[in-house]
Amino acid sequence: MSTFDRVRHALRGMLLNTLGKPDAAIQAYRDSLAADPGHVPTLRMLGWLEARRERWSAAESWLKLAVELEPVDAHTWFNLAYARDKGGQDDAALAAFARATELDPHNDRAWYGLGMLHARHGRHREAAEALTEAARLQPMNGLAWYALGMAWQHCNEPDKVAEAIEHTLNHDPQTAQRLIRDTGRSDFTHRLA
Repeated sequence: MSTFDRVRHALRGMLLNTLGKPDAAIQAYRDSLAADPGHVPTLRMLGWLEARRERWSAAESWLKLAVELEPVDAHTWFNLAYARDKGGQDDAALAAFARATELDPHNDRAWYGLGMLHARHGRHREAAEALTEAARLQPMNGLAWYALGMAWQHCNEPDKVAEAIEHTLNHDPQTAQRLIRDTGRSDFTHRLA
């Protein structure tokens, strides 16, 4: 097949997706891929469309092929990690999040995902390290600061919990209230107005 066929099917897929017909769009992108099996943007699009349908295994398959063909694309590694995380493949997701942070150390979402996976498995020190990066890169992200405070709580680091609460009080009072409650830090209750 030709480049023309790949583009023709991809445009049809784009139109079908816009019209709210995701299954037909997926088929059109599959047809596009048949015309050019190594076309990484098409693989990424198939992964994205399958993830939107919450078909994590299918999304993971397409994104895995994309990173095999283009192994230095941090964004695709992040999407692969996300699909694996949602699909319950924790070890594989952890490796993919780690790779995404290696390729793009400024990707706060990859650091957050890495931290949350570590926390899920009780590796709170590793979680705190990753979440510190996520919070540093995105200081207004209350969820990252909440998770960081909880990781420090599990590490028995009360001063670092206090730092997370202080920061969150200034940027996200509702999340700060939850963090204060969940860490049992009644010494901060007077700060809630």
